[in-house]
Amino acid sequence: MADNIPAQDLVKPQEDVLSPMAVAAPLVGWLIPGAGHFLLKRWGRGTLLLISVLAMFFIGLWMDGKIYNANTGDVLDMLGFVGDIGGGILYIAGRMMDWGHGMVNMATADYGTKFIIVAGLLNVIAAVDAHHIAIGKKQ
Repeated sequence: MADNIPAQDLVKPQEDVLSPMAVAAPLVGWLIPGAGHFLLKRWGRGTLLLISVLAMFFIGLWMDGKIYNANTGDVLDMLGFVGDIGGGILYIAGRMMDWGHGMVNMATADYGTKFIIVAGLLNVIAAVDAHHIAIGKKQ
């Protein structure tokens, strides 16, 4: 049956071989916002992501937002921690410098907490985007 199919219609399955760049770009991109794109020489996108994630994180801190600790308590606290840890070095620096440790007791602090979480989630999306660029799935 394969004899009747023209050669141009036969497609070989693509091998999923991870290059070192496909591993390094998302890891570096998670640790330092925008750095995965810088590694791939996507200067504009990397700069935009760096500025966006840093601005959201520091605006969140300025609004007295909370940075979550790892815990097994409330489900919303665990989800907040997952969002926060997506910030990479920002989360690590925030924990080391004891930033965002106060209780959220006013509306602006609650919004600030959401800014910090969304900054981490945007950074995770940026790291996945860097991976897709590195494997050639996206331009």
